[in-house]
Amino acid sequence: SMSLAEHAQALLGSAVASVRPAAMLRRALALRADGRPSLLVQGRTFPLRGSLYLVGFGKAVLGMAAAAEDILGEQLTRGIVSVPIGIQESLRRAGMRDMLLRPHSRIQVMEGAKDNLPDQEALRAADAIRELAEGLGANDLLLVLISGGGSALLPAPRPPVLLEEKEELTRLLASRGATIQELNTVRKALSLLKGGGLAQLAYPAQVVSLILSDVIGDPLDVIASGPTTASSHSAQDCLHILDKYELLPSLPKSVETVLSSSPAKPTTPEDYSHVFNVIIGSNALALAEAKRRAEELGYAAVVLSAAVCGDVGRVAALYCQLIQLVCGALADGPASTAGTEPLLQLAAELQIPSWDPQETLRALQSTRRGSALCVLAGGETTVRLRGSGRGGRNQELALRVALGLHRAQAAEPSGPLGTCDVVFLSGGTDGQDGPTEAAGAVCGPELVDEAHSEGLDAQTFLSNNDSYSFFHRLQQGRHLLVTGLTGTNVMDIHVVLIRAK
Repeated sequence: SMSLAEHAQALLGSAVASVRPAAMLRRALALRADGRPSLLVQGRTFPLRGSLYLVGFGKAVLGMAAAAEDILGEQLTRGIVSVPIGIQESLRRAGMRDMLLRPHSRIQVMEGAKDNLPDQEALRAADAIRELAEGLGANDLLLVLISGGGSALLPAPRPPVLLEEKEELTRLLASRGATIQELNTVRKALSLLKGGGLAQLAYPAQVVSLILSDVIGDPLDVIASGPTTASSHSAQDCLHILDKYELLPSLPKSVETVLSSSPAKPTTPEDYSHVFNVIIGSNALALAEAKRRAEELGYAAVVLSAAVCGDVGRVAALYCQLIQLVCGALADGPASTAGTEPLLQLAAELQIPSWDPQETLRALQSTRRGSALCVLAGGETTVRLRGSGRGGRNQELALRVALGLHRAQAAEPSGPLGTCDVVFLSGGTDGQDGPTEAAGAVCGPELVDEAHSEGLDAQTFLSNNDSYSFFHRLQQGRHLLVTGLTGTNVMDIHVVLIRAK
């Protein structure tokens, strides 16, 4: 008897639960204590000849560290983790004690990066991690825990660049619509620890990195700006990005100095033979669990891609086209190819990795009339800031989808949208979406009319990037997703549920 909106939220919950830190760590890491102790990491054995150290940085790292210390026990010599400010108190309040370190832990917790921005506290943590890495010997092993948010929590600017200068440059890039890949390319070029810097400082110690991916396609050198892997980018790539967003003329002198003295070519993989990097959790894993749960609930479920990216407005248009096609299929039987052209054009424009739109259309062709369908996807859209409102990419995507569906229905009142119940959800797996308490939002085609009756104009709020205020004021915020911190982070989850009326 659950509503579509409740089903959508249950699917998001299932996706998040599957990538919680403790479960992932235990799948990937074990300690063999018989004879000479050794670490087992996804089938590979690392003998512990010297001391075992742990460092970590990211939104999900506290829970990862707690699980790792449970596994490692007395073998762990010392550790340092850099985590978001206030996370320990938030997890305590939420009753998530399994994600907290035990009393008398050997791991030092350092909090920083308020609002996911590098600050002096995060800089102190990065300095402490750097000093630990520099002191390691050939017989030591460094276990590195990495998750999304790691870039902001591990700031160590290359002198003479100041933290404030690097932070301002990152902020300007983000506000102009730079992707996470572009942001991290610039961060790496200006960092001592990113772009493989941490691994180089730890040499000749063995480095084992367990990584929770929050980046499209799971590229090792982009997640948290790749502190333990060879960078595929050079200073030239960085300059190209700064030129693209028209920031070259206003660069601080210190940034110019660092970029002009950086190597012209990226480092080679041979320099990282002492490193073993493993991805232990990702958006694809979360989507697979959501699909399983959707089928349990009686839906025919399809996963589009774990790599949905691009401008939030174009992605919203893609979902609107897809929803209309599905509604047509559920109402009248298989979708006719006549209505597929706009979807295929958007797919070609967005070039979403690992998505075959023709395969999706074939799946629609086999949809039974009157059935219920679940379309799942994940990734991270990009919002270009034009206003001064509050909200994040998930709330903005949901509002744009609602507005697009409303306009499509108004243009064709007797069209397929009127024959189905539709719910769209977009939520961040870390429980956060911009500087608000919401993780995202859930909506349907009727949302814009409901808002209008309360005196709220969706387009006005969108023009000011103020999706949070819109959802907060509408029906006392019941369309907002407020999950609290989840302790994990694998980008966003998008859920479309459609049922014939």
